[in-house]
Amino acid sequence: MNYFKRLLNYIWPQWPRIIVILICVFVIALTFSASFLTVIPLLKVMMGQEGLHGWAHRKICSDRYGIDFYVPDNTELSDPENGYTTFLLLTKAEEDKLGYKSGLRANDRIVYVSEKNFGDDPGSMAASEMLDKLANLGADKRLYIKYVSFEDSGEESEHKTEIKANAPPFYLGASQGLLSMVSQANSQDSKSEAMRVVMLIVAGMTVLRCVSRFFQGYLSQKVVNIGLADLRNDVFSHIVEMPIGYFSLKGSSDTVSKFLQDSQMAGNGIKTVFEKAIREPAKGLMCLVMAFMLSWQIVLVFLCGIPFLGFAINKLGKRIKKATRKSLVSWGQMLSKLDESVNGLRAVKVYNQQDREKESFRGVNQRLLKEQNKIAKVNALTSPLMEILGLFAGIIGFLMALEWVLAGNMDETEFFAMLMLLGTSAESFRKASNVWNKLQQANAACERIFSLVDTEKERDTNRPAAPAKIEKEISFKDISFRYPGAKNDALKNVNLTVRKGENIAVVGSNGSGKTTLLNLLPRFYDPTSGEILIDGVNIQDMSLKGLREKIAVVSQKVITFHDTVSQNIAYGRPSASKDEIIQAAKLAYADEFIRSMPEGYDTFIGENGAGLSGGQLQRIVIARAILKDPEILIFDEAMSQVDADSEAKINRALEQLTTERTSFVIAHRFSTVINSDVIAVIHEGRIVDTGKHSELIERCQTYKNLYETQLLQ
Repeated sequence: MNYFKRLLNYIWPQWPRIIVILICVFVIALTFSASFLTVIPLLKVMMGQEGLHGWAHRKICSDRYGIDFYVPDNTELSDPENGYTTFLLLTKAEEDKLGYKSGLRANDRIVYVSEKNFGDDPGSMAASEMLDKLANLGADKRLYIKYVSFEDSGEESEHKTEIKANAPPFYLGASQGLLSMVSQANSQDSKSEAMRVVMLIVAGMTVLRCVSRFFQGYLSQKVVNIGLADLRNDVFSHIVEMPIGYFSLKGSSDTVSKFLQDSQMAGNGIKTVFEKAIREPAKGLMCLVMAFMLSWQIVLVFLCGIPFLGFAINKLGKRIKKATRKSLVSWGQMLSKLDESVNGLRAVKVYNQQDREKESFRGVNQRLLKEQNKIAKVNALTSPLMEILGLFAGIIGFLMALEWVLAGNMDETEFFAMLMLLGTSAESFRKASNVWNKLQQANAACERIFSLVDTEKERDTNRPAAPAKIEKEISFKDISFRYPGAKNDALKNVNLTVRKGENIAVVGSNGSGKTTLLNLLPRFYDPTSGEILIDGVNIQDMSLKGLREKIAVVSQKVITFHDTVSQNIAYGRPSASKDEIIQAAKLAYADEFIRSMPEGYDTFIGENGAGLSGGQLQRIVIARAILKDPEILIFDEAMSQVDADSEAKINRALEQLTTERTSFVIAHRFSTVINSDVIAVIHEGRIVDTGKHSELIERCQTYKNLYETQLLQ
């Protein structure tokens, strides 16, 4: 779960909300479990035993003095042998408690209670009145008690004692207020009144629980949303700092899948933690606490099943994590296939390969379905398995509780409340049984997300050194380069020197290494061996920002963004004025079609440049390069989608633009190459010759072949 713990680092900063969530969970658990205890007073009232007051006072006496009573029914109120008409029969007297220390023992009968010391014949007192005095005795106050006990010989004897009360329980004030709302009279009206008070308490707890449930759900989702937003920001910030070689090797679709699908699954794990993972166990634990108050022995027996539950959950969680990891990989493959098919739909249709693409997609989809079914199988097994194990634990607890009642250690109403609390606790833990599965799914998703974050960024120097301006030359010295995963070098011992202000054309057949060579200059890749120097300074000793500020690139692959035309042109210089943007567009001969667009320079360019022709998009990108006003210009087939008329105009603009600027041009057209100061001929990763057109056409057979087969076209 290490990766999931890393995700929690995005959650902890919201600790005030987390505290509120935990408070809400506590309130939910407390009110939920406490509502089951209301069964006891309801049954007491309905079954006509001691009534609400008697039950409450008896529980208070048990807490304060360690004594409990059996209160006789009306038919048992007289004791003709000793003349007392009412009494309180003690059923227990715990050692080291006030009652025991005062001399009271089990089976003793309390017959009179008074705040004042009484004489020889105190008379008689109602059981309910004696209970009331014992329960409501103030702190450091005394009560005088007369009781009857059995001697070892079996004879009864009268005794007198006193109790000095300690501090009353914290709930005494609240209980007195509630009991004052109910009459102590043993009548049908008083019973109805007691029922209404109990139901009012239940209603209040329910409302409080529902309000807490709302805040818990809302704040949990808010915490998740904020945490995921911060995570996506960090992941995206890292992605744009990663080497281009990573995406060349891994592709972009899997990265997008990690960014979207995996982050959402990770967020579901966090949401599970703040909702089900803490709420249901909290409810179960609180029910156990309430049951523990009734009989700790029965609860301990019930808890014996926990090790078996933990073992089963751990085994199922491991299977879930493995299946989830595979399913997320399949999601990435599906996204890749979908992106590939949509972008290549023209080729799919024109070559009638719809059936082939359908079959290919079906294979990816089936792999995903297989892993999803594994996850569904484990999730479906978890709840029934937990229910069976919980059932056995519940049966054992029930049988023990039954023996406890038959032995006289628990009355019937508490027995029913115990069963409800244990059953509800088991149900709460059953609901939480699939939490571990969801956390393992989230952990698998986090593992993939953080594999992106853990990927090294582009290597930058800690001591950037870059000349303010290029004064002399750019030198490629013994450059060799091999793409990650490739068997052979794409460039082999390349040596080339370009003086400041020169316009150099790089020509060669497809795959000869032209683009690879120029991609090394802005450090999209670093050479395997050798070095590139600008005025004698290795570009790897320059900061990436400082180096790239000197360079503008216009490639064959047009790159535009979903923004206005104006912002696309100003992408390299966001601070440029509107006049500067228009001037750059005019130099690239883009102004003429931009002004005819619906909103001119404020027109939005659609996704992938939708709505504009290839030639128009290319001129917008050229305008972007012109506006940046760099020291180094790289044109990689920059005019491949520009018509002949626009090309002639752009060439004239570039002649002015490249003055006193170092320019690298990859081109297949003679008109572009012939005007270059130097032509470098590259073949199979090596520069075979450099010079002007007139020189190369005479001495370089490779150049001559290119000129005849490509440049003249």
